[in-house]
Amino acid sequence: MPPLIASIICWFGIAGLFWLDRDRRTKISPALWIPTVWFLLACSRSLSRWFNIGPTDFESVAAQFSEGSPLDMVVLTCLMVVGLGVLVRRKNQVTKCLRQSLPILFFFGYCLISLMWSDFPAIAFKRWNKAIGDWVMILILWTDPRPVEALKRLLARLSYSLIPLSVLFIKYYPDLGRAYGRWLGEVHYNGVATDKNTLGAICLLFGLASVWRVIELIGADLEKKDRRRQLFVQAVILSMIFWLFSILDAMTSLSCFCLGAGVMTAIRFRTFVKKRALVHGLVLVTILVPAAVALLGLSPDTLQSMGRNLTLTERTDIWAMVVKLVPNRWVGAGYESFWLGKRLDAMIAQVTRWWVPNQSHNGYLEIFANLGWVGIACLTVVIVWGYKRIFNAWRRNVPASNLMLAYFVSGAVFNLTEAAFFRMLTPVWMFFLMAVTVPQIAAKQSGGGMKKTEPGQQAADAWLSDSTQVPVPVADGAELDPEFSTAGEGEN
Repeated sequence: MPPLIASIICWFGIAGLFWLDRDRRTKISPALWIPTVWFLLACSRSLSRWFNIGPTDFESVAAQFSEGSPLDMVVLTCLMVVGLGVLVRRKNQVTKCLRQSLPILFFFGYCLISLMWSDFPAIAFKRWNKAIGDWVMILILWTDPRPVEALKRLLARLSYSLIPLSVLFIKYYPDLGRAYGRWLGEVHYNGVATDKNTLGAICLLFGLASVWRVIELIGADLEKKDRRRQLFVQAVILSMIFWLFSILDAMTSLSCFCLGAGVMTAIRFRTFVKKRALVHGLVLVTILVPAAVALLGLSPDTLQSMGRNLTLTERTDIWAMVVKLVPNRWVGAGYESFWLGKRLDAMIAQVTRWWVPNQSHNGYLEIFANLGWVGIACLTVVIVWGYKRIFNAWRRNVPASNLMLAYFVSGAVFNLTEAAFFRMLTPVWMFFLMAVTVPQIAAKQSGGGMKKTEPGQQAADAWLSDSTQVPVPVADGAELDPEFSTAGEGEN
């Protein structure tokens, strides 16, 4: 099929997906387009990459890691400024969000302080600003008057465009959708992303979103024809994602997708609803078993069956060198400063040689390299706090809390072999941050009882309330927790 015809079919197909998944009853704030554009760039390519502006030779690429692109800086700065303007208008809601996210605030504060001992404070400060921009976009999402419906709309805009376009690029535009090995000429499929790992990550994230929508639609109170057309949309997206996984050599993302989807499905069963301690055990096992396999070599046969060896595609060589090059084990090299200057030169000369690394392929080690043991302690607090927040949302049946738990688990496992924690414009980190800051939505009481409403209406009624609030109706067989028995604050 000629590429032009394939492109026309693809664009009509994308329009059809949006039309089939339409919901005219729900009105979303136009401000959602700001995080939509930000997420689209983070999940695909920067503008400079789309327009092929920038160096391609080995030395210049290494230099651009330090300097960045002026075009990208202007675009991201404009989005961030407009986003901050939206948050200023929603200051009451934002204040509640920030008050409930003190561990995140503290971590970003420590990252800012770490610039004092960075060898490249100006570069690190620009990267810190971009990382703050990720949070600004998530705050716009969660402070929407209907945050759950806004989440659905954001995920739809991203997945219905990026996934079909990735298939189009790979099959009909190889110059855009494929890359080739420097020495052996092997094919790597990139789709709309810059590399196969990023494409694998968006397949992971949007695949979990589609599984969540399927689970939600099965139990939703919808007309048969509406449920059927929306399920068809999710089936189309999942089929594309499964096809992409089948040609990608992205075992980390595929494994995380299976684990996240498994957790999201399991916690729907009555056994987990009635015995909540089982959820803790499930999450712990889901994270610790992959950690034991990947880091401790517990089951070499498992790695071999996934097409990996004990070095995890030479990752262990990078890890050993990173530990050796860390300038200060207590405070690290400074936020986003490790992969710069002499340390990067040493890594290229002694380990990678023919390619320019920009991460240690382990999120926990990356935090250690940049922020030391103090950073690891702060990250531990964020993870524990985030899990507790998500679990509290799930046991109160907060809409989308099961998806947020899946993003949390997949993010924790993903960082075993890829670096994503607190990294600017990194999709897995952005969705992990979205998960741990999920608003504690609850329904208002009506006449002394609880009124069951649609998830979007629950969000409009009362959101971002403190931990003392009325729980929404819980799943069959679950008991209401008495600690959430007083009414929370409504929307301002």
